[in-house]
Amino acid sequence: MQRPTRIQCKRVYDARDDSDGYRALVDRAWPRGMKKEQVAANNWFRQLAPSTALRKWFGHDPQRWEEFQRRYHEELDANPDPIDALLDAAAGCVVMVFT
Repeated sequence: MQRPTRIQCKRVYDARDDSDGYRALVDRAWPRGMKKEQVAANNWFRQLAPSTALRKWFGHDPQRWEEFQRRYHEELDANPDPIDALLDAAAGCVVMVFT
């Protein structure tokens, strides 16, 4: 199977675009107040979201962004099966949507 040629990130609240390919919701919790049709995701990959501990540590502090990225990549590297499942499910463009 062909792997995606492009991966994008978008907020779940942004409207679906014609250029969006396979849309994957990457969040631990379902977006509050949103129906399945509004999210417009092909699948929900909870296990690809940053851990609760990492999200709490980050706390949306811009000064922690670089370290957050490093730690998040470590989490993904430690458990590659979910990312492989996402990449295997999609071809062309993958849009990872988050809250």
